[in-house]
Amino acid sequence: MAGNKGSKYYDIFLDYRLWLTKRGDGEILGHEHFMLLKKIDEGESFNYASESLGMSYRKAWDRIRNCEKELGFSLVETRRGGKDGGNTTLSSDGRRLLDAYMSLRAEMDSLIKENVKKFFHKLNDE
Repeated sequence: MAGNKGSKYYDIFLDYRLWLTKRGDGEILGHEHFMLLKKIDEGESFNYASESLGMSYRKAWDRIRNCEKELGFSLVETRRGGKDGGNTTLSSDGRRLLDAYMSLRAEMDSLIKENVKKFFHKLNDE
């Protein structure tokens, strides 16, 4: 909330997006992609990840495969079922990318929160 109840900024919020782009190709990885990687890491399952995010299994796979194609390296490793069942885990590159994103996101959230307060204080000091 940006202002006191009744102020003209009461229902106004500041939001931001953080994504990786490739020169000339646009967005490669956005928040939804990173959350998909996080859920894959959490559940070691593509099915778990897609269901957790309310996304179809096919859409989840398409998202990851398109990212891998643009990046030029694998984000996940899959093992087919068998007596122990299959699973999906992050590749070492996928792990590094997710860890770096989560760290950057936490830092950005903190900076944004601090600066949004200053922004709205300036707006409300009329």
